[in-house]
Amino acid sequence: MSFAEYWPAWLVSNLVALLLLLAAIKRPRTGRILFALLFIGAGIVNNITIHTHPSLYQLYADTTFLSSYRHFINGYFAANSVFIVSMIALCQLIAGFALLNSGWFCRTGCIGGILFLLAITPLGIGAAFPSTIVMAVGLYLLCIRTSGISPLAGKWPGSARSLINQSSSS
Repeated sequence: MSFAEYWPAWLVSNLVALLLLLAAIKRPRTGRILFALLFIGAGIVNNITIHTHPSLYQLYADTTFLSSYRHFINGYFAANSVFIVSMIALCQLIAGFALLNSGWFCRTGCIGGILFLLAITPLGIGAAFPSTIVMAVGLYLLCIRTSGISPLAGKWPGSARSLINQSSSS
């Protein structure tokens, strides 16, 4: 596939990456929720796609700028794509749900998300480069700024912060 075929998705992905970075800087709680939704959604979509159209993932061999990635995709990956992408989808789901928590679980989700985004960067336009780097920076900022606080704390009935706030206002 050529850039002409990829550019609409590439443009949208890069605009979304910039919005995620902006959210990470200006509204970290919102940023974490958006990143969580991104990873959870990607995990679901990847799991469905690999079981319905597994050959789509081999198209990334044409977009990568590293010959080692091309050889891997056309070789081992092609023979084991359902297993590999299913595991990637599972990790995306775990990272997404981890971002909705706090402490080490959130940090682990951030690190997993960053590593994933950097690992797919060499797929080039197939991974909407440079959006993956922009998103990795956003996740890093969220990790160092907010990993000790759940983005959902105080937002749902029964959460720890909402219970504390109720008892202190009585």
